[in-house]
Amino acid sequence: MCEETTRRTTILIAAFEGWNDACQAATNVIRHLVSRYDSQEVCHIDNEGFYDYQVARPMICSVQGRKRIIWPQTTFYDIDVSPTLHFLAQIAPEPNYRWEDYCRQTLRIAEDYDVSDIVTLGSMFDDCPHTRPLPLDISKNGCEKPDKEYNGPVGIPNILDTFASDAGFRTTSIWVSVPHYCANTECLQGSLELVRALSLLLELPIIEGDLNRKAAEWRKNADEIVEQTHAGDYLACLERDYDLNAQAQRIASNGMPACEELIREAESFLRGN
Repeated sequence: MCEETTRRTTILIAAFEGWNDACQAATNVIRHLVSRYDSQEVCHIDNEGFYDYQVARPMICSVQGRKRIIWPQTTFYDIDVSPTLHFLAQIAPEPNYRWEDYCRQTLRIAEDYDVSDIVTLGSMFDDCPHTRPLPLDISKNGCEKPDKEYNGPVGIPNILDTFASDAGFRTTSIWVSVPHYCANTECLQGSLELVRALSLLLELPIIEGDLNRKAAEWRKNADEIVEQTHAGDYLACLERDYDLNAQAQRIASNGMPACEELIREAESFLRGN
């Protein structure tokens, strides 16, 4: 009697440094996964022609007394998450040129590794309080929620998501919002929110490791930033906006009911200003 072969699923997880990576919240998810699971570099995309070296500058470092130039490049890692699930993790600076060609090369690599789903991660600055769960925007197969439709400039995660969806891949885009007053600190709270969103999406707990501790340190640092900049009133305003919006979403999710309740909440909020 033949033993049944366990089928392995491979999912591409992509994050890009730069405009799409406020406080490194997105790319730090890839670094976290690489550090917490059995992983190895498996391939790269040739950097030539994709980068402006005056923007994405090469780095120089010394290795055993010899200088080495590190060029901006795209790296793919094979990450062994479970016997039935692997991540093909892509991390790179956002390319400066030839985005269409870059996305096509990415999708060819995804096909080579039998990828079934592609998940793009991003983080952006927003007017949100650090004292509340950071907002997440999730869209599947290129479709946004009607109340979250966006028109405006986009980055490489959006382009890759669109190309992948058109090529027949199942796609998910996950973005976390980061308080703009914390712009000079790595936002590990944002990384934690993205990891938890991945866990829910995959219905599989992803190791959080020390992200909880680092997220707590980030919140403490954000408290200090607010105190040092005397921004307590501004934070209180953001908290009221956040809570009112959350209340409106709860009411809307119940169908038609309590519109009057929402109006009373809004009137009370406006009287408080």
